[in-house]
Amino acid sequence: MQLSDFDFDLPADLIATRPARPRSAARLLVAEGDAIADRQVTDLPQILRPGDLLVLNDTRVIPARLSGQRLRGAALARIEVTLLAPMPDGTWSALLRPLRKVAPGEVIVFAPGFHATLDRRAGDEGLLRFNLAGAAFDAALETAGQMPLPPYIAALRPPDAADREDYQTVWARTPGAVAAPTASLHFDAPLLDALAARGVGRVHVTLHVGAGTFLPVKTDRIEDHRMHEEWGEVTPEAAAAIAATRARGGRVIAVGTTALRLIESAAAPTGAIAPFRGMTGIFIRPGFRFNVADGLVTNFHLPKSTLLMLVAALMGPERIRRIYAHAVAGRYRFFSYGDASLLLP
Repeated sequence: MQLSDFDFDLPADLIATRPARPRSAARLLVAEGDAIADRQVTDLPQILRPGDLLVLNDTRVIPARLSGQRLRGAALARIEVTLLAPMPDGTWSALLRPLRKVAPGEVIVFAPGFHATLDRRAGDEGLLRFNLAGAAFDAALETAGQMPLPPYIAALRPPDAADREDYQTVWARTPGAVAAPTASLHFDAPLLDALAARGVGRVHVTLHVGAGTFLPVKTDRIEDHRMHEEWGEVTPEAAAAIAATRARGGRVIAVGTTALRLIESAAAPTGAIAPFRGMTGIFIRPGFRFNVADGLVTNFHLPKSTLLMLVAALMGPERIRRIYAHAVAGRYRFFSYGDASLLLP
């Protein structure tokens, strides 16, 4: 398929820069088969069935954006850093802007007692070695860093104190993501309680969402696109809960494309699911056979993005075009802080 097959016109004023308050007050487009209905996220307990299982990504977004000064004698330069991922040798891969103003061995100071040395360059990224590690590093990053808002929000406004809470799920517990699993941002404690009372189960998996989720597709043929890799884990307990749900006829519904990509990475063609721990670069596009997921809660995605290709794989390209046309006409809010959809093929 061609990249142009996944393009659509999106009015700029439909890009949400703040979330709904409360979280579960967001609108919910429900697409089941060919039917489309306009609902609210708070309606999920009435829409889902007892025995369904929600798969939630418990990754925690780190305040990965840092602003510092490069030291070179008396010459100072402002350097903006976005952390991408920890490396096995103890360094962090990072985007540095402007990278050309930092040479290997030079120091960037972010706060008193908190700095990093550029270990080496790797393409358009740098590898930074920080002076702190463990809990001391986490504490310093929490103080000096900012939440890494997606580019389409950061272009409209800077991050602020509200994003510390808004851009984090209520169940976040495993630090490591530099982008939020945004479909999960619609869930709050009252909604979780109502779902539990309905008999809808939930299980946690972990996929550390990387900045690669925002990379544009640059190939005309989508099959030629190389997907970024992210680290994830499906524990034995999570795999067992998913298998038990399927065995008794319940539906497995991923909350977010990250959770869906992970459980499909852990699945066998037979539909069996096993524990998984490691990197996944799975690229779900039309023609993909889903082995575990029966449905998906997700936000509305960018034109020409791999996430739009994923939902087109789940619902079918023609059907997803109708769904998105309905969302635009109905003025649903798009992207990370936008409204949600429940997709049931």
